[in-house]
Amino acid sequence: MAEGGQSRLVDKKGKRSSLVWEHFGFEESDEKQQRIMCKICYKVISAPLGNTTNLFNHLKQKHKVTHDELIKKQKDKISATTSKTSMLTQSSITDTMFNATSYPTSSERHKTLTAAVGYFLAKDMQPINTVEGEGFKRMLIAFDKRYALPSRHHFNRMVLPNMYQQCRDKVTKEVSAADEFAATTDLWSSRTMEPYISLTIHFIDTEFNLKVKCLQTAFMPEDHTGQNIADGLREALAEWGLNEGKLVCITTDNAANIKLAAEINGWLRLQCFGHRLHLAIENAMKDHRICRAMGVCKKLVSSFTYSWKKKRDLEEVQKQLSLPKHSLKTECPTRWGSRQAMIDRILEQQKAIAQVLSNDRKLRHLIPSWQDIDVLEAVNKSLSPLVEFTDALSGEKYVSVSLVKPTLHLFNNSILEDQEDDTQLAKTIKHNILQYLNDKYSDQQTQEILDMASALDPRFKLKYVDEDIKEYILERLKIEMRDVKTASAMRAPFETTAQVVDTEDAVPSMKRKKGLGSFFKVTADKAAGPPPHKDQAIASEIQSYFQTESLDPEDDPLTWWRDAKTIYPRLSVLARKYLCIPATSSSSERVFSTSGNIVSCLRSSLKPDHVNRLVFLAKNL
Repeated sequence: MAEGGQSRLVDKKGKRSSLVWEHFGFEESDEKQQRIMCKICYKVISAPLGNTTNLFNHLKQKHKVTHDELIKKQKDKISATTSKTSMLTQSSITDTMFNATSYPTSSERHKTLTAAVGYFLAKDMQPINTVEGEGFKRMLIAFDKRYALPSRHHFNRMVLPNMYQQCRDKVTKEVSAADEFAATTDLWSSRTMEPYISLTIHFIDTEFNLKVKCLQTAFMPEDHTGQNIADGLREALAEWGLNEGKLVCITTDNAANIKLAAEINGWLRLQCFGHRLHLAIENAMKDHRICRAMGVCKKLVSSFTYSWKKKRDLEEVQKQLSLPKHSLKTECPTRWGSRQAMIDRILEQQKAIAQVLSNDRKLRHLIPSWQDIDVLEAVNKSLSPLVEFTDALSGEKYVSVSLVKPTLHLFNNSILEDQEDDTQLAKTIKHNILQYLNDKYSDQQTQEILDMASALDPRFKLKYVDEDIKEYILERLKIEMRDVKTASAMRAPFETTAQVVDTEDAVPSMKRKKGLGSFFKVTADKAAGPPPHKDQAIASEIQSYFQTESLDPEDDPLTWWRDAKTIYPRLSVLARKYLCIPATSSSSERVFSTSGNIVSCLRSSLKPDHVNRLVFLAKNL
């Protein structure tokens, strides 16, 4: 018992930031510590929510000496803490103000940083709720403490829509300036089985820069009939203010509905080389020996893919046999190159695979037999040279359509030509691939596109054009060059001076008084004789172009045309028209790869309008 018969008071539970609690406590029976009592006079003091103001007032009124000592003690503590902090981290007035004041939302700095965050979200395909992440916020604070990050709703409703509109205006301005353009399109379904159709356009500007723009990833809930696709594509061009007459060609896969859509719209269509090569190889693989070997390979790869023990054992055996530490590859049914990669890896790791599987009685039957190995070697030898051609023709940052004819020529005369050490199976595979490709590329329309593109590529010119149609290609070039003059109203160096005079007479305000020099100019013009006829100028331009030395195959034809456009003004326009055509529809497939990264499992509920906007930004920023 304490003095006066009072029980001993216990201190306040938890953290006590104020020294005043040294003079106040609670009865032991008051477990919830609701009644605060003075340790000196045991009077109950009311202090709601732990407020210490009443406690100080009680000491000041009832216990003056204790109160004065407490105040002095508290001042000493604050002084010591401040002194210690100042010695360790003493900041200047400028730094203090810098860390304390946030940028106004109307300031240029705040707008610049917000735009940068928006660009990061759009270009890198990040979810908008990234801005709410603790790590992201801490990173921005470390970069600039004065920047107050806006909410996710601000980015969703303001920043990204404004960025989309600005990017759309920029793309609209670029595509509207294109004289001619090519296109690619494809259909795709999202994770939630929502159907979309993409449209990309390709064109070469006046400075011979190849441009690729994704115009839309549009939601298409209607039946995917040829008529509906045709209407959708036509509406897309109209929405962007593009004239169908400027569409040179559209490159698509071999789906019947897309082929019909191009036919309905009356558009020239080029078959995707990548899809054609894939189908050619699939057709060549229709052999019971190959089917059996492929089945063994797939089961073998699965046994190592889904077993960590088998992977571990394979790594140990690879080390023992001094083989590369490579994992087995899985085939993708829609990519023939993945099949070749799977076969090549199995042949490389053949000894290691056999040693691992031989120790497991349940999987010994998966060890490829010598007949299977012979089949796999024949397939690998036939397909491996074709991989690089598929990758090269699938690019969109360089000219590709003019490479199709040289590639087919190389297939027929070198790559897929019979070799002395080829097995009968290897020869059959090569023959089947060549027969399919030559048959599919034999139609006149496709041949004309490829011949025109090859002729306008300074690397090849007429080298890969058949002898019996060279004259036809030259004549077609002449005809189109005449149309170029009329359509573009282009003033070439060989145009008549009479046309110039007529143009000046049409604007009286631009007339100037003739000087003495003008009389000498007329005399000089008469002495020089009449200018050459347009057809003669066109023939001269064609003759000069085809007589010049061909460009090295490794050089860029667009760079060559950029330097030669003043020498060949009409041919350069045709080069921009035909060399912009893509050899494959890979651009549209890349759009869907981007869409798949955006409509991920965590963002599967995105609305179609948001999907279109985000894909557009990711592809065009």
